[in-house]
Amino acid sequence: MPYRLAAAVPALLLLACSASGPADARNDSAALPFQVQELARFEEPWAMAFLPDGRALITEKKGRLLLWKAGAAAVPVAGVPKVDYGGQLGLGDIVLHPGFARNRLVYLSWSEPGPGDTRGPVVGRARLVEDGAPRLEGLQVIWRAEKVDGRFHHSHRIAFGPDGKLFITSGERMKFTPAQDLTSSLGKVIRLNDDGSVPNDNPFASRGGVAGTIWSYGHRNLLGLAFDAQGRLWENEMGPKGGDEVNLIQRGRNYGWPVVSNGDNYDGSPIPDHPTRPEFEAPKVWWNPSISPSSMIVYSGRLFPQWRGSAFIGALSGQALIRVALNGAEARKADQWDMGERIREVEQGPEGAIYLLQDKPGGRLLRLTPKR
Repeated sequence: MPYRLAAAVPALLLLACSASGPADARNDSAALPFQVQELARFEEPWAMAFLPDGRALITEKKGRLLLWKAGAAAVPVAGVPKVDYGGQLGLGDIVLHPGFARNRLVYLSWSEPGPGDTRGPVVGRARLVEDGAPRLEGLQVIWRAEKVDGRFHHSHRIAFGPDGKLFITSGERMKFTPAQDLTSSLGKVIRLNDDGSVPNDNPFASRGGVAGTIWSYGHRNLLGLAFDAQGRLWENEMGPKGGDEVNLIQRGRNYGWPVVSNGDNYDGSPIPDHPTRPEFEAPKVWWNPSISPSSMIVYSGRLFPQWRGSAFIGALSGQALIRVALNGAEARKADQWDMGERIREVEQGPEGAIYLLQDKPGGRLLRLTPKR
């Protein structure tokens, strides 16, 4: 619901831009189609979720959850689980239950240590309580991936679908072939009921075990997940050396990793492109060289009516905000704006502004609104 922002940091930050061009192209700030305002700074922020009253919950990778209100200092939220921090790992995504106004449930993802030198992503839910200092109560883990070595590609983006089901991205953690194995959670999109149980209409539900939780497979490092107004599920993921993707996620489909990719291995050895294996689902959009997509929304707000229905993607190595135009089940590249910093999170505010979190210590929270 719309809300009125409290007084924000007065400085208006106009950043260099490249529209519909290469990520390293630089134009003067007057070329930006929006104004950019810094609201706050955080330490390695990863995700944010707006509450109905316009405040937001913001995660920091080292394991802090903060309750933020425009014009005020962010307040730590107690009761956050201990996380396995380091490399690409730590506290990750946060979303509200569709019935949050009634049940106050929030869902978190994080990296958890295992036996030996192993670790894996988990998702839990808890009640946000605010009678006094804000805290999480009754934290319950509702999903765990298997533990493996390495500190890569936990992914763990989460989103609720229009049907009330919970979707979770589970990266392949640089292990390659498990992405094709239905007995492994690596390289998958997972679909669960809101309590972590397995829906009986999942494509492989009759197989039980891990397979029963899987919605799609053959993925690499899935860091963006969003539904459009028609209920289609869109996802973005990092390719290897090139080949970053935007995919339309469909029930039970195989997206080909590591058998096919529009990129190459890091050592330069080629991987067959998607057209060579038409039995795999091909990406709707891809990038060479890589932009390192980090997050995704499908815009539905009122402030930018010309972009309603477009996907907005944050880019890490590309240091950009990218617009992808969606048309039914098809997609095309539209705009790429150079933001000068790695963009970890893109979120839509209740009033229709677009919010960005920069991926670094002291990363800025930025608010994008139309130019006056």
